Amino acid sequence: MLDPRGIHVPLITPFTAGGEVAGDVLADLGHAVLDAGAAGLVALGTTAEAATLDAGERDAVVTVCAGVCRERGVPLTVGAGSADTRATRAALAELTRWPEVDAALVPVPSFTRPSEAGVLAHFTELVATSPVPLIVYHIPYRTGQPLSPGGLRALGRLPGVIGVKYAPGSLGADTVDLLGDLPPDCAVLAGDDVFLAPLLSLGAHGGILASAHLATDRFVELTETWRAGTPPDPALGHSLARWSAAAFAEPNPTVLKGVLHALGRIPTPDVRLPLLPAGAASVGAALERLAELTTHRLPAGQLVSP
Repeated sequence: MLDPRGIHVPLITPFTAGGEVAGDVLADLGHAVLDAGAAGLVALGTTAEAATLDAGERDAVVTVCAGVCRERGVPLTVGAGSADTRATRAALAELTRWPEVDAALVPVPSFTRPSEAGVLAHFTELVATSPVPLIVYHIPYRTGQPLSPGGLRALGRLPGVIGVKYAPGSLGADTVDLLGDLPPDCAVLAGDDVFLAPLLSLGAHGGILASAHLATDRFVELTETWRAGTPPDPALGHSLARWSAAAFAEPNPTVLKGVLHALGRIPTPDVRLPLLPAGAASVGAALERLAELTTHRLPAGQLVSP
């Protein structure tokens, strides 16, 4: 079964000037973050603008990412699921088309706001038939459905659930409660990029982080240092948090795409409506924060192998 620890990068979907998916560029982005130490890739996450891709485009994105992961021998996680249990079950079954898919990132049902018992029933139904393990995506500021630490632990105890992408929007007593008493074999992965450092200090196992498209090695450095049992230089965590905050200054992935385009990494900064491209001020501020990450490096030999 997939070990979800480490830094996994939920890739953007780059577009050509004509508005089509730029598959070759997507592959290059995947190889680049893996070269920098990422543990795996995530396709069709929120950062990929999956909600605005048609079925053919979604298939193309997964096919490109599957090819990169097959070539590199790393895990691929694919975003799947909706508020409809039957439709989510069908979407998971479709993942058998790509043998390279190792896990599915499945959000807590949104909009209908089921009870915690309903959420547990939803995932119980899914794990019974899913061809791959599940990572529960807990992001209440998008789903409208906060879950208690006990509710998340119940999900983590389900056979076939291997982790939680944890993006509560803030950290508090519930976070401490959850990370202090995790089910066996259930990883917690930071989903709010700015909180990676404090979550690692509390025992999180890594992160699924859009801002790790860039400075990937610095995110890996921070994570690996905690895994080695040595608290890292706080300056690194602060610099990463400042970069992440700047990357999310406008709706994700607009600033990130603006930065990647400014660096010549993608052909356009374009996003799909209803998103609009990030403003020049936000992109410029993010580039300044990114530049800070050229400092505060650990001496060679202090990192551990993934």
